[in-house]
Amino acid sequence: MWNQIYDPLHSPVLSTIAAAIPVVTLLVLIASGRVQAHIAAVIAVIVTNLITIFVFTMPVNMSIRASILGIVTGFFPIGWIVLNVIFLYQVTVTTGRFELLKRAVGGVTEDRRLQLLLIAFSFGAFFEGASGFGTPVAITGAVLIGLGFSPLAASGLSLIANTAPVAYGALGTPIQGLASVTGLDPYILGAMVGRQLPLFSLIVPFWVVWAFAGWKGMKDVWPAVLVTGVSFAVPQFVISNYVNPWIVDIGASLISMGALILFLKVWQPRQLWLSPALRGRDESAATMATAKPIDKTPLTQSEVFSALLPWIIVCVVMLIWGNGAFKTWANGIFTWNYAVPELHQMINKMPPVAPAPTKEAAVFGFTYLSFTGTGMLIAAIISGVLMGVGPGRLLVEYGRTIRLCAISLITISAMLAIGTLTRLSGVDATLGLAFAATGVLYPFFGTLLGWLGVALTGSDTSSNILFGNLQKITSQQLGLSPILMAAANSSGGVMGKMIDAQSIVVASTATNWYGHEGTILRFVFWHSIVLACLVGVFVTLQAYVYPFTELVLK
Repeated sequence: MWNQIYDPLHSPVLSTIAAAIPVVTLLVLIASGRVQAHIAAVIAVIVTNLITIFVFTMPVNMSIRASILGIVTGFFPIGWIVLNVIFLYQVTVTTGRFELLKRAVGGVTEDRRLQLLLIAFSFGAFFEGASGFGTPVAITGAVLIGLGFSPLAASGLSLIANTAPVAYGALGTPIQGLASVTGLDPYILGAMVGRQLPLFSLIVPFWVVWAFAGWKGMKDVWPAVLVTGVSFAVPQFVISNYVNPWIVDIGASLISMGALILFLKVWQPRQLWLSPALRGRDESAATMATAKPIDKTPLTQSEVFSALLPWIIVCVVMLIWGNGAFKTWANGIFTWNYAVPELHQMINKMPPVAPAPTKEAAVFGFTYLSFTGTGMLIAAIISGVLMGVGPGRLLVEYGRTIRLCAISLITISAMLAIGTLTRLSGVDATLGLAFAATGVLYPFFGTLLGWLGVALTGSDTSSNILFGNLQKITSQQLGLSPILMAAANSSGGVMGKMIDAQSIVVASTATNWYGHEGTILRFVFWHSIVLACLVGVFVTLQAYVYPFTELVLK
């Protein structure tokens, strides 16, 4: 057995600095733009191993095994999702259905700002609620680039838009994960998150349009932005507080999409915004210059149905694959859980991160039938068959997709290796304890702890599992509500989603903008920081000015 050590240098400051080296190395290398993302990730894996072995005293064999576990986990399930989303996109492009989709979206509105609201925010929120784990950014990024948006706009704005829905993603998986480590009622946790995020669900649509078109460009379409935000935020609050935390995103996104489409039938901006580039930037000018203008010929009903058919199939399949009962049934057919020798239950998480020494699991679960990526593959095959694509052509397209995604899959796997290793070695917990030492400012910094967790692990669920119990213990010691701070971990975490390395790689893959991960990171980073701080301020107000915790329904 090996016990995690959170202050290996016998100085909280020095130990925290050492713990920060892996993630700082990764982000600096990517942001520099001089090192390709997959090379940066491999270098960061090596640095992380050196830190865990020589500073945190993790045995060499455990460190290497944890890295390998992360590499495999990076492909299944995360890389598996990305690969099959891009496969579906490639099939729709080669069959001409994507051209019809562009015309269908253009039929709702030609205005790029409103297309962003419909696709990046509302449509993306549906896929976050149905499947999560990178699916929304992969799909919306691919759709936006197909609609003619510049690569930076398509990738960066998809990342910013995919924030407010994240806490309830994959049918409430982050809330369930938070409940499992804190022992708190998931309904109460979901209700508290539903008293934090609706404000930001209202803000984010304005933020996305402002980031794309500037203040004046956003102001000119404020009625549509307001409709989008309100029609998502109000159902998010109502469903999370009065129904359950599992269907929040599904219900809110469908209502938001419907409300925006109906509103645009009676209102359109005075002046259309047709430029696909970010305001004030001329990046990807060549891409924009070669983009074909959308055919404005009205579509017949059969053409509209043909354009939407692949995405309807995806929606149906993702709803099935996200259902707990289906996962139980599928896993009953085939489940292979591989407990990593000399790693599984050989590491103790120690107080104060855990209430008592707790063995860490290190199991690779190969549940291929219930993987979200498997559902996406099945949806792509069904769509291809219904669009008249033969088996041979599907295989050719799949091979082409593998070649397109190969480097990105390597990068994602390396990112997960870093996340898995920092979790099992206690490096993440050392950073968390630094946030927990902020005393009266803890509501603010505890929220940023959730942001840090998602930035490190790439998942709100993983962040909740990693830091949820620490939030509970620290808040009790400080006389704060554990419900408030556990929920704040999830709410703050959503703003870290746009800068986690694997999401950035997913975005660059979906938009065919390989090698520009640093540009994407530099664009979204300050958006992430500012929004996370705003959530922290709001949670601080909840803690000291107006205690919303007293209002949570029992």
